[in-house]
Amino acid sequence: MTNFKEGLQKVKAFAFDVDGVLSSPEVYLHPTGELMRSMNTKDGYALQYAVKRGYPIAIITGGNTESVALRFRGLGITDIYLSSSSKTDDFNDFLFKYDLTPEELLYMGDDLPDYEVMKKVGVPCCPADAVEEIKSVSHYISPFGGGKGCVRDVIEQVLRLHGRWMDGQSFTW
Repeated sequence: MTNFKEGLQKVKAFAFDVDGVLSSPEVYLHPTGELMRSMNTKDGYALQYAVKRGYPIAIITGGNTESVALRFRGLGITDIYLSSSSKTDDFNDFLFKYDLTPEELLYMGDDLPDYEVMKKVGVPCCPADAVEEIKSVSHYISPFGGGKGCVRDVIEQVLRLHGRWMDGQSFTW
């Protein structure tokens, strides 16, 4: 693919890493040992809106905290892969479940565990603060950092291109 926008035309589903993409790269330690993350509400709005518009979304993360699962279930996302030791395996499971080809998927990652999946998808993307190896395989680098609106950026671009962004369903949560 030579043009990022051409790739977006084919997108039928999304997959996202959590730490460094849906949350800022910084994490805070709760006294119980659980990692506490900061997430962007505009990313959340875009995620739930894409689900309502019929786009399958996968969350694929090496993390394993119930708060992450609760957050994304609350947005209507059902394909949540926690403790992902092989993101490629979980990616393949998601493709199979929805009968998708890799070219029909936009994946956003930020660090080395995302590298192999990003080489397989049709539209690999990353936040502005991703590591250089991930930037090198990305077709699009959002001007926004992880947890700062990069997810909203790519979802909005896809839905606008598909003519599904501003309609009657846009104005409800």
